[in-house]
Amino acid sequence: MEELNLGVGTRLQHTQYGPGVIVGVRYATYIISFINHGIKEVDKNDTNLDEIIAENVTVEIETASEVERSLLKILKLWGGLGEVVPLGDRWKGGTMLLQPYDKTLKPKEIPVEDFFHKIVMLRDRLRVLEQNVNSNKKLSDEDKVNLQQYITRCYGSLTTFNLLFKNKEQWFVGDKSD
Repeated sequence: MEELNLGVGTRLQHTQYGPGVIVGVRYATYIISFINHGIKEVDKNDTNLDEIIAENVTVEIETASEVERSLLKILKLWGGLGEVVPLGDRWKGGTMLLQPYDKTLKPKEIPVEDFFHKIVMLRDRLRVLEQNVNSNKKLSDEDKVNLQQYITRCYGSLTTFNLLFKNKEQWFVGDKSD
């Protein structure tokens, strides 16, 4: 039986490099663009790779035209993730302390930068979800409006974290009519 190749556009998670997208397929390797580590060539049998969303799965290596179409799709899906979102100066180097009510339990310290990074990733994923809802051809306009309202409420729930952002224009904004 022939081994299937994951295609260009497949989203992956690597235990060392984090999330990435296949941008090229070779005989024995994938060329993967990792969000935080750039482009790396990784063996197809690397046990550190986990497939998240498969795209263009074939028994053959991708053609140039398929690569071009897939890259355009990747740019649409991941386009907003390249934005640099700075942490407010007063929080740099800081830590968050999560103290349980029960004083016999150990508190948890988290670097503010790590927490902030998770908040920014959540915001970026909400934006992609919003784009997917708005561009979905199978949803009715009423369904799109309803889903958009839920997404707006999610943004509103996250406004508490606006104090971490350096720039006000990058803040979460919920429903402005409240």
